[in-house]
Amino acid sequence: MTTTELHNPAGCPVAHLQDVIPGELPAGEHMAIIDRLREASPVYTGDAAGHQYYLLTRMADIRKSYQTAAVFTNEAVTPSDPNPPYRWIPEMLDGPIHVAWRQLLTPLWSPGAVDKLKASLRDRFTEVLDSIAAKGSCEFVSEVALLFPNVIFMDLMGLPREDADQFQAWEVTILHTERTPESMELQFAAMMEVIGYFSKLIDQRRAEPKDDMISYVLAAKIDGEPIPTQDILDFCLLMFMAGLDTVATQLSYNFWHLATYPEDRERLLAEPQLWPSAIEEFLRFYSFVTPSRKLSQDTEVAGCPMKAGQVVMMPLVAANRDPREFVDADKVIIDREINRHLAFGAGPHRCLGSHLAREELLTAMTMWHERIPNYRIVPGTEVPEHGGQMGISSLHLEWDV
Repeated sequence: MTTTELHNPAGCPVAHLQDVIPGELPAGEHMAIIDRLREASPVYTGDAAGHQYYLLTRMADIRKSYQTAAVFTNEAVTPSDPNPPYRWIPEMLDGPIHVAWRQLLTPLWSPGAVDKLKASLRDRFTEVLDSIAAKGSCEFVSEVALLFPNVIFMDLMGLPREDADQFQAWEVTILHTERTPESMELQFAAMMEVIGYFSKLIDQRRAEPKDDMISYVLAAKIDGEPIPTQDILDFCLLMFMAGLDTVATQLSYNFWHLATYPEDRERLLAEPQLWPSAIEEFLRFYSFVTPSRKLSQDTEVAGCPMKAGQVVMMPLVAANRDPREFVDADKVIIDREINRHLAFGAGPHRCLGSHLAREELLTAMTMWHERIPNYRIVPGTEVPEHGGQMGISSLHLEWDV
């Protein structure tokens, strides 16, 4: 597709997906690109792997679009794949079936359920700290950020921990590969491997249920009927991606920030009561998720007409760093008092796991700093950031022992 082939009657500026979220760059650069686009225009159109898409950049339009789920549907959630051959449950459901799934799953991630996990979270992060504290250095992304939520996910799903490395390799392929026609084939193949793994596990749980999330869903009914096996597989695929990726990515940005701005770290050490507000601010400022929605009908946003069937990308960081919504939006203010960010989305598809995510972040941030209060980026090392689903690829930290 060329620029001249775009349906662009209103003259919307053009920003192709490969330019909005390109390949590897220094950490923070992908979000800076989106910041610049937001200040130049509220909406763009462009090409995403041969498909026209739209990009929204400002909080008011993004929030309203998330809340207008009948028009901005979850039938497709990536701009390069408007007609996906897969369905992540419950993310890619709409209407009554989405409501039914959320009602089924909400008890698993309610504040009360998360409270019961606090001791386990502390135990698991103690194991992570024990593995690296005496070394005086670590590659934070692989040795801490990915490892901690990974073992929590394995516990919740009833999976053997020896399979964790394979799960992480699948996760990188599915979520952190640059979006091209070739990579989409690799991503789909990895999804099929994950589904194959869970197919065997579902058979095992049918024969011998356990106290885990898969057994819980297998025993459940929706509209009085058992849940089809394919729907359970689609649920497992989404849980796999959300459980292994989101908290890990947020932790990496948080620690990169505190290693880069020691004055914020020193204040948090002196005033630990600020950790909850600091975590909310990190969620706002380093919002790495880039959701999209598929239009069910023709519509218009910020004067730009859009056609039914096209995908609209709404990066959370574009909304959360919008100066029209936040005072000093371009600064991290760890004691920010009013912080109505959209890091967990908005509307009927707001993140179900937000309570658990916050508790995992609080556990990791506080326990690390109780044990390793002072650390720094290893001199001479780079901090690269991948595109696609944005995230820090590696972060080498060191400290005195």
